[in-house]
Amino acid sequence: QGFKDNLHAVFCLAENAVGPRATRPDDIHVLYSGKTVEINNTDAEGRLILADGVAYACKDLGADIILDMATLTGAQGIATGKYHAAVLTNNDEWEKACVKAGRNCGDLVHPLVYCPELHFSEFTSAVADMKNSVADRDNTPSSCAGLFIASHIGFDWPGVWVHIDIAAPVHAGERATGYGVALLLSLFGGASEDPLLNMVSPLGCNGDSPTEDTERDSKRRRLV
Repeated sequence: QGFKDNLHAVFCLAENAVGPRATRPDDIHVLYSGKTVEINNTDAEGRLILADGVAYACKDLGADIILDMATLTGAQGIATGKYHAAVLTNNDEWEKACVKAGRNCGDLVHPLVYCPELHFSEFTSAVADMKNSVADRDNTPSSCAGLFIASHIGFDWPGVWVHIDIAAPVHAGERATGYGVALLLSLFGGASEDPLLNMVSPLGCNGDSPTEDTERDSKRRRLV
């Protein structure tokens, strides 16, 4: 779509099958950030590689904006429902932008509580920098899971960090919905050369006063 900024996509993937090198309870891992993690829940494995992904984006790619998106927690469906993904971010404007982008494109989003000073203590460990799962499952586990990821770039990191948990809206029954593609296009569309994406993006050029050519082009695209 003619994206004009420096854009990287980092895919955080891992084999989840049981084997002789599988993660075990009480293991301590040193993640790419250099921080140590005590394993107290072997089912909370996705956040481990996501933490490495955001640390890589920060340290190696020098990103100013890091957005991680994953089917991270079953609790997301309880927190924001089947149709709205959950967004957690260190930036109020980006939280609003995610909500607006979702409404513009149909991939709906609703904010989670961002409060690391109260919630990150759920990961307290006596033998490592943190555990990989919360002590209290009744204390906003979806928010806490996002905070685990953010801690590996640091809560004092000056850039924009956005975490989107899409566990529930990515499927309807046994079928995938394709959730997330439209949301990313809408959210970052203002940095593209596409007139229609410029119009729906809540950031940058939002198309409040489209030119005649832009309007004609967007109508053509809608028909297509």
